Amino acid sequence: MYEKGEYIVHPGQGVCRVEGVSEEPNPVYRLMPVGDRHSLLISFPVASESRLRPVLSRDEALAVIDGYPSLEVDDFTDHSGMVEEQHFRHILKEGTCGDSVRVVKTFRRRIRRAHEDGRRPSVVHERILRDAQDRSLSELAVALGTTADDVVRLFREREGEQDAES
Repeated sequence: MYEKGEYIVHPGQGVCRVEGVSEEPNPVYRLMPVGDRHSLLISFPVASESRLRPVLSRDEALAVIDGYPSLEVDDFTDHSGMVEEQHFRHILKEGTCGDSVRVVKTFRRRIRRAHEDGRRPSVVHERILRDAQDRSLSELAVALGTTADDVVRLFREREGEQDAES
């Protein structure tokens, strides 16, 4: 059972701080999403806590950042943009922070290639990239006890380029 003050990853909301556990007829966690401008306290059944996971440790977060340059992109494609979006949304919802970083790298590459080919990137691709960045940066920032901007700087240092973000 998670304790008050711990940070966890909620499948839909991302990183949340446990504000408490209510002992109603059915116990629920009271969770506050981290980083949202208009965060609302959410309830999550303790009985479903297997869907929650703890935030990465500091060492795990540094390993994700250090491994970014050699991280392989996800080559999943489908003729249906909707199927493709569902594939990546599922990864963001159910996967690890490393999986979210892989999605970031995948869509950074796809968007860059669209620009290189003189095409406008898909709005869906831009939205998935933004969501993956938000999700991974918030978890890495909490794990490292720093800000999302500092995490971006760490990625840039590791990648050795000015536009590397996670």
